[in-house]
Amino acid sequence: MKQLFSNATQVVTCAGPARARRGTECQALEILSGAAVLVDGARIVAVGPNEALCAAHPDAHVVDCGGRVLLPGLVDSHTHGIFGKARFEEQELRAAGVGYMEIARRGGGIHSSVRDLRARSEDDLFALALPRLTRLAAHGTTTIEVKSGYGLTLDDELKSLRVIRRLQQVLPLRLVPTFLGAHEIPLEYRAAPRTRQEYIALLVDEMLPRVAAEGLATFADIFCEPGVYTPDESRLILGAARRHGLKIKLHADELETSGAAELAVELGATSADHLAAISDAGIRALASAGTVATLLPGTMLFLGRERQAPARALLDAGAAVALATDFNPGTSPTVNFPLILTLAISQLHLSVSEAVLASTVNGAAAVGLAAETGQLAPGFSADLALFDIEDVRELPYWYGDQRCHATWVRGVKAHGAGVGA
Repeated sequence: MKQLFSNATQVVTCAGPARARRGTECQALEILSGAAVLVDGARIVAVGPNEALCAAHPDAHVVDCGGRVLLPGLVDSHTHGIFGKARFEEQELRAAGVGYMEIARRGGGIHSSVRDLRARSEDDLFALALPRLTRLAAHGTTTIEVKSGYGLTLDDELKSLRVIRRLQQVLPLRLVPTFLGAHEIPLEYRAAPRTRQEYIALLVDEMLPRVAAEGLATFADIFCEPGVYTPDESRLILGAARRHGLKIKLHADELETSGAAELAVELGATSADHLAAISDAGIRALASAGTVATLLPGTMLFLGRERQAPARALLDAGAAVALATDFNPGTSPTVNFPLILTLAISQLHLSVSEAVLASTVNGAAAVGLAAETGQLAPGFSADLALFDIEDVRELPYWYGDQRCHATWVRGVKAHGAGVGA
């Protein structure tokens, strides 16, 4: 069925090269007035003057955008959506001066979520994840990367990834599964008789082969951070992931500088994420490579950190910058992607153009989908988000508000009540 999206006050196309935008390219945000978008099935087939497209396609079902703003669906390229209970008690601990790594040493943080997830069934995790991802979609997100990483055993990591597969079958969203068995060293491998080397061997020799054989993940990720995985361990684990056909990502230089950004470039990672503690050498490395710098300002805000990732330095050096929520139970429990755009402007000092492209085109590049989604242009997937605003600059302005009216993924309604026809 053809659908004609008309009567939008602005159509923000993000049109351009089907790759991550870099440096000054991120200032070139195409915004059309008096335009319409023609969709045929799952694909966009035309973007052009409203009257001309209406006259040329009288058989199309007209979706009246009602003077709202139409954008590509937002691409959330970093989430931890498969977990059990919330970890609200840690927020008070941080307020009292207890640091992230100290909470972890006490058995909290990721380890708390690991204990909880191991005790839950696949059905239980599915029932918890379904409304959470639906709430992400309600804020304009149409593509979501979803990680495992709270199981840290073979069975529990496979269980988490199977939940993502089940979600793919029932949600109209595009979900990108990532294996994060290297999220932490499990507590049981931190003391004799077990060792961290044994867990790394488990990752390399058992987990990765099973994940790949069952086709449960597109990416493998690792938390490369002092106190978690070293650069050498990360190189070993991610090298094994690539041999099994998985693309790779890194949690890089989040809390301390470790050379993880440089390692991401060395390994040809699709993205290096967090980067609040990236070095000047890391910035130069990302500026010279295809690896996308995915920034997560909600995490630093929620942790009460004064230092955010140096977004301006990355862009000015010529790097490709993406934004994501880092939705997770401990350090960024938000499903509100437009709030991340607000933080990108107020905390990272991006322009609206830079923030929008970082949340669409570059988010798509950060999950290897820059040729598929992130633009309203002919040939791209019909992934659209309609917002109750009259100017795209309002999207980050109304901070914390829920302004998404409706979304479509591959031309199918994914969120929202009926839009006028």
